[in-house]
Amino acid sequence: MNILISGGSGFLGSALTDELIKRYKNKGQELYITWLTRDSSQQHPVEVSMMTYDELATSNASFEVIVNLAGAGIADSRWSDERKQTLLASRVKPTESLLEFIARNKYKPKLMVSGSAVGWYGTQGDKPLNESSSYETDFSHKLCDDWEQLALKATDYGVPVAIVRTGIVIHPDGGMIGKLLLPFKLGVGGQLGDGQQIMSWVSRADWVGATIFIIEKHLAAQNNPQSDHNLVTVDNILQTATDTPAVVYNLTAPNPVTNHTFTKALGSWLHRPTFFTLPNFLLKLMFGEMSTLLIDGQKVLPQALQEAGYEFKQPTFKQALEQQH
Repeated sequence: MNILISGGSGFLGSALTDELIKRYKNKGQELYITWLTRDSSQQHPVEVSMMTYDELATSNASFEVIVNLAGAGIADSRWSDERKQTLLASRVKPTESLLEFIARNKYKPKLMVSGSAVGWYGTQGDKPLNESSSYETDFSHKLCDDWEQLALKATDYGVPVAIVRTGIVIHPDGGMIGKLLLPFKLGVGGQLGDGQQIMSWVSRADWVGATIFIIEKHLAAQNNPQSDHNLVTVDNILQTATDTPAVVYNLTAPNPVTNHTFTKALGSWLHRPTFFTLPNFLLKLMFGEMSTLLIDGQKVLPQALQEAGYEFKQPTFKQALEQQH
């Protein structure tokens, strides 16, 4: 497999790279990974090649799969107008570069996997949401939808697209858990608001496993259309202007938890008390509009993945905390 990854050095891209190298090396299969980057001098595994966006603009290289993960962290700082523009541009510009590459390249990829988030659904409380569910309009939805709609333009050039709407990714190396470790270790971690908001999460191991599962199943379906590998269902197909398939997957664990359960489990794992509570008004004061990520819940379920046959390695939050790798 020859794969190009934007955002390859990030929290998810680096883990995906490591697992691909491990799996394909163990199987004795050929694997070529290229990270698309703005800084070719950044550290990377010896098995990985580097390509800048300037080099991509003139490259005639061929890639079987493109994984589009580049984007600034949505929860890294308050959502000022300037920050909102940064969040959008950090997703749009890399995706536009990839589309330009696809458009002029004679050898088209067989699949583009493009990032998104469960924020696409907006705030919907404890209502179960699968890939065919509708959305509520807010900033998170608009940010995700603008990114998704742009990525779907790859189908104009005959490239199938798989959108992956990711929940809260659980691993101590980064993401939400990485940010919470210090306050919880200091014994000042605690519940957010009333603690009843639903948190849709996924372990990093399952995010990586599911992404590879999607890639391999889609490639197998293209190589053998009569096989049972096709991952397109009535519920996860996306409408585009062409007949080229485009689908969406919720990359979340099948067992979402309340913030109260999340808090108690994290405290137990770290052997620390969780007596504190941050009330909603204080969260709004601290984080502004971004506090919706902490206060308002979403119950997003991985229906398409499970129907396709993916088996979660860490389906419960307790397992995600205890079985780190």
